[in-house]
Amino acid sequence: MTTVPIRETESHATATGAVPWHKYKAAHHFRNKEEEFDGVKLGMWLFLATEVLLFSGLFCAYAVFRILHPEAFTNGSSYLDWRWGGLNTVVLLVSSYTMAASIRNVQLQQFARAKFNLLFTMACGLAFLCIKFLFEYTPKWSGWFFVLDPALSHHEDSGKRALGGLFHFVEGYGGKRPGEWFDYPFSTDNYEHLWWSVYYSATGIHATHVIIGMGLIAWVYLRVRKGMYGPTHYTGVEMAGLYWHLVDLIWIFLFPLLYLIH
Repeated sequence: MTTVPIRETESHATATGAVPWHKYKAAHHFRNKEEEFDGVKLGMWLFLATEVLLFSGLFCAYAVFRILHPEAFTNGSSYLDWRWGGLNTVVLLVSSYTMAASIRNVQLQQFARAKFNLLFTMACGLAFLCIKFLFEYTPKWSGWFFVLDPALSHHEDSGKRALGGLFHFVEGYGGKRPGEWFDYPFSTDNYEHLWWSVYYSATGIHATHVIIGMGLIAWVYLRVRKGMYGPTHYTGVEMAGLYWHLVDLIWIFLFPLLYLIH
């Protein structure tokens, strides 16, 4: 890592131009910052490998249940709208780009751009969660549709409203829950509850990772604002980026497996 002349003035900079990232020293058990960076990155890759093992178990369960009950999976997948899944895929792909761009911005001391890209990445994560919970989980679980959901026009409105008209209830649509909570009245397959168990487990764990990733990015954003990261020290930014790319990669596998069966 090389030092680059400062291009942006930080409010916390000293009269000599020194900022926290410039003064950063490696932990005592490392010989230098380069060795610390390599060690931390190796540790992060090992952690990501355990995350892959976690989702591999879900993929194995998906494969076994789909082979045993293909009709249940095809029928269950038919209730998913591939357009929402596709939109969420685009949202995460864009967020991966802005996350990678923020790392490059920090390396080039483009701190204003770095902060914008970090905020934009978090906004993409929030958009992903809103689509998942408002337009997918809520109606399937309870029968309540968000008023802006285009699918609402394809169902007969019961007239029930909630939260000032933000949610409309469709009689008989809810109940698509996992396992023993499954009580969808128009199910045509006795094993459809297995499909919903896999669906909620995979997408729920993934959504949890999105929330954790947003928390990491928020932490990095605050440290960038304080001048903790720069061309000679950006370890935290890159590790958060690696985690976020894993979140994106897992969804690229989940999207076709769950949404494109039919």
